[in-house]
Amino acid sequence: MINDFKFGRVVIIGDLLLDCYVSGSVHRISPEAPVPVLHRAHHTAVPGGAANVAMNAATLGSKVTLIGIVGQDSAADTLKNALSEISGIDLSHIVDDPNWITIAKTRVLSGRQQIVRIDEERIETPSAETRAQLIQAARTAMENADVVVCSDYAKGVLTDDVVQAVCLAARERGIPVIVDPKRKDLSAYEGAYLITPNRSELYMATGLSCKDDREITEAARVASAAFGGNVLVTRSEDGMTLYETNGKTTHVQVRKSEVYDVSGAGDTVVATIASILSAGQDLETAVVIASSAASIVVSKLGTATVSRAELSAALLLEIQEDGETADLARARDIIEGWRHHGARIAFTNGCFDLVHPGHIALIKAAGKQGDKLVVAINSDASVKRLKGEKRPLQDEQARATVIGALRDVDLVVIFDEDTPLETIKALRPDVIVKGADYRENEVVGGDFVKTYGGSVVLADLISGRSTTSIVRKMQVGV
Repeated sequence: MINDFKFGRVVIIGDLLLDCYVSGSVHRISPEAPVPVLHRAHHTAVPGGAANVAMNAATLGSKVTLIGIVGQDSAADTLKNALSEISGIDLSHIVDDPNWITIAKTRVLSGRQQIVRIDEERIETPSAETRAQLIQAARTAMENADVVVCSDYAKGVLTDDVVQAVCLAARERGIPVIVDPKRKDLSAYEGAYLITPNRSELYMATGLSCKDDREITEAARVASAAFGGNVLVTRSEDGMTLYETNGKTTHVQVRKSEVYDVSGAGDTVVATIASILSAGQDLETAVVIASSAASIVVSKLGTATVSRAELSAALLLEIQEDGETADLARARDIIEGWRHHGARIAFTNGCFDLVHPGHIALIKAAGKQGDKLVVAINSDASVKRLKGEKRPLQDEQARATVIGALRDVDLVVIFDEDTPLETIKALRPDVIVKGADYRENEVVGGDFVKTYGGSVVLADLISGRSTTSIVRKMQVGV
């Protein structure tokens, strides 16, 4: 799973915010005006905006360079101090501008109910000198970057010239740019790899209705044409829709959970996608994993992050199977879903006519080599060709049922050929596991899996255990 991912370096540039929370309890209405009186209990402050994207990416394990503007004020000090507590975030490229006011949003809460929000900000275009500093900082940071994120909260940092310079520099280096957009004119993001509007932002940019899958897809297509990249539409409880430049559309459902607070959920999605891409995974995998991260973060109060352990546990929960038996087409679809959740696929095969301790040892060893184990069993016709007319002793469905009931087995497929080579080619497992009575160069499919980075593992056997020897003993009455 994602615990095995090696996350890379992510550059994040955008609007830096400080999210403050004043919480307490309300027991009466003010005699001065029809408003609740809050008995204040707690006051906390956490990074928001692009800073929250950085927190999320670093918490997952990415190395982050954060670029933005802060003023020379107490909010800036609070923001930097909070960020400095998170390992993996480089703050050296943040621009201190004496003419800037660090943006702070204060939410007043009674329990989980937000009563009012107070914003401290002065939105204006940064000076030419400050914009030049931002551009230079981005170019410098990109020298060792794998992914760039532009976190646009429409607070002034991502001006046209800054966005264009970032996209141009990234394109020159072959680095994908992900943009969380806040503009009506998406052409400003030309050269970006992916934008991540929510439903209302997509409507604002295209003027098209975004109520259902069909309308979302059409609006995403128009948005894609406006800047030339992929579009991921976040749709709250309706999940996400990924529209790719090749015309492929993927609707991803979110895990059902009680939603407490959507503050910063978009930041979590962007940070997760950037981190997964930095680990060398494909976009669809990144989106599926990001949907799980979003499901976790909305159940938390306020601006929050998702740890790698939390995300890994959620992904495992979503791909639980009961050792079902599937035909090859269905098995391929199941495995593709597992892969998009970051799972490593192990594979072993055999006749498994009478299951004995040797079989169990092989399957246990195979299960340890991956997150999900696929077992391929020979069909009845295949067993007869290999073992003779009196075999198998149990038909293929009975054998599949027994193997599928084993704890370590996640999926069973039946193949009709003499060897599982075609099955292996269709399923493309990450590792093939066979008994140590084989040599590695004798394992069917071994050479094939190695062509795409897979491997072969030879497991220790329990000597003297085989269906043939059991049958022989039965025949002689031993």
